[in-house]
Amino acid sequence: MRADRLLSIVMLLQHRGRLNAADIAAQLEVSTRTVLRDIEALSAAGVPVYTDRGRGGGISLLPGYRTELTGLTSEEATALLASGSGRVATPAYASAMRKVAAAIPDAHRAVASTASQRILVRPEGFAFPREPELHLVTLHRAVIDGLRIHVSYRNRAGAAADRILDPIGLVYAGDHWYLLAARDGNERVYRVSRIDSLEVLEESARRSAVVDLEAAFTAHWKSFRATLDQLDVTCLVDQSSWLSLTKNAIRVISDDVQRDGRHLATITFSGRNHATGVIWQCGPGVTVLQPNMIRDELAARASATARLYS
Repeated sequence: MRADRLLSIVMLLQHRGRLNAADIAAQLEVSTRTVLRDIEALSAAGVPVYTDRGRGGGISLLPGYRTELTGLTSEEATALLASGSGRVATPAYASAMRKVAAAIPDAHRAVASTASQRILVRPEGFAFPREPELHLVTLHRAVIDGLRIHVSYRNRAGAAADRILDPIGLVYAGDHWYLLAARDGNERVYRVSRIDSLEVLEESARRSAVVDLEAAFTAHWKSFRATLDQLDVTCLVDQSSWLSLTKNAIRVISDDVQRDGRHLATITFSGRNHATGVIWQCGPGVTVLQPNMIRDELAARASATARLYS
């Protein structure tokens, strides 16, 4: 563990320049005292690291000192960033890919940074049952290389159609992968598990050189939710459950904080099942006032659970 941390410190200083001990400690999630001991160990090992004391000081590497820890070529770096699959597509995977990009030699970092910007991992997403995503690795390469693709894609109704797409980025959200791509100049989101066949074309994708996947995905997510049947629920919400409840809803229509700290709110969900599922996860932190059908369904679930464990 310490060897890994020492290498991490060298990479941070190499790519970020002068940092103070507190900044390094925050990055590595260790104490400042641990960082100072590690700096002494690096110095003793011959790494030209030094500390400037006083205001504006910090920890630096000797100017001109470089070490390429990975030895990766541009092609190897791109392949590594594109080699993940749905089995490892987690926030930890995204963190690892960022570390890989940070360790790539200067000559290849521009390519790798562009590649890493084209993949986003989010813990929440559209609520659908999980299906295998057979074309994910090929899609990774097409997104990173900026090549057009020819796909056969099934819509929600199950109807398949051929499409020529310009891949923009991949998003991992709610245990599924989604492809953000342009079709005839119009940006859309495609669920990867609905791609029946995929061919990478020898044509450059028509897309912007930069992309904000978080903003783009959020916009499409809100638009998608707006197309669903909506249900307004009035409830009393404990402060401890407020964030969990509202982040999974479509919108908060009204919110009035009561004297006891609870929120008297009217919140919009995408239908009965969505409302019941989200509120059930909050347990006794949410008291539904209206509509009665949600109260009745939650009561039935609670009674069934009580009978099971009585």
